[in-house]
Amino acid sequence: MDEQALIQDALEGNLDAFNSLVLHYQDMTYNVAYRIMGEPDAAGDATQEAFISAYKKLAQYRGGSFKAWLLRIVTNACYDELRRRQRQPVTPLKPELDDGEILENPFWIEDDAPTPEEQSEDSELLTAIKHCINELDFKFRTVLVLVDVEGLDYETAAEAVGTPLGTVKSRLARAREKVQSCLQGFRELLPDLFRLNGEESA
Repeated sequence: MDEQALIQDALEGNLDAFNSLVLHYQDMTYNVAYRIMGEPDAAGDATQEAFISAYKKLAQYRGGSFKAWLLRIVTNACYDELRRRQRQPVTPLKPELDDGEILENPFWIEDDAPTPEEQSEDSELLTAIKHCINELDFKFRTVLVLVDVEGLDYETAAEAVGTPLGTVKSRLARAREKVQSCLQGFRELLPDLFRLNGEESA
């Protein structure tokens, strides 16, 4: 794919050229949005908004990594959606039953997949990791998703979030620490290597 040629054609009004860019990047952008949002419908909405915004702002692209430029639009779309949701009523973090007791297995650590009893240990661990990632603040979650989940290098991730390289590295280190700490609540699912027995894991 000649990306720059497609971008130039799209700037000249060739919608097919822009659609080719969409097809090339739609899986990546959706995956990033899904990891950040934690919900398929919200991720789909954010991805759609991001591509609409990218088409409108295409004239503002000034070269460099188109992937990073597009991911910045995607992460901004996710941030806007999360802010919108925060202004709406939300379910309490620790829902209570009618008798006042805390629900032992809250819904947010469950997936649309089969119940934990029907899942393998690997599937349960992935669900726990997803929960811990979703617990992160947006700025930490975003860099973790871009680098550790999507495999972007630090420079591309820094460009995608519009943040200095050193800040991205610092946020990533803190995000990893927070996820590791969160996962101790699911110790029975973790390999022995990742269990903290009074000492910090290697």
